[in-house]
Amino acid sequence: MKSIKLLLWIPFIGMLGFLPYANKIEPYVLGMPFLLFWIAFWMVLASIILTIVYKFDPDNQGSDVE
Repeated sequence: MKSIKLLLWIPFIGMLGFLPYANKIEPYVLGMPFLLFWIAFWMVLASIILTIVYKFDPDNQGSDVE
């Protein structure tokens, strides 16, 4: 299950790797220029991916410290 941390690369590649292709104003999505929508979309998706990695990471399953 160590490969769960590979999910952390998805937002990095999506936001920075494809940003030159998303650098346009039109079309408008949800009333926002496409670039603004692209960045907001990846911020939300990154939060979801971080939650998934946090829940399923075996290194995070330690015992409670008292």
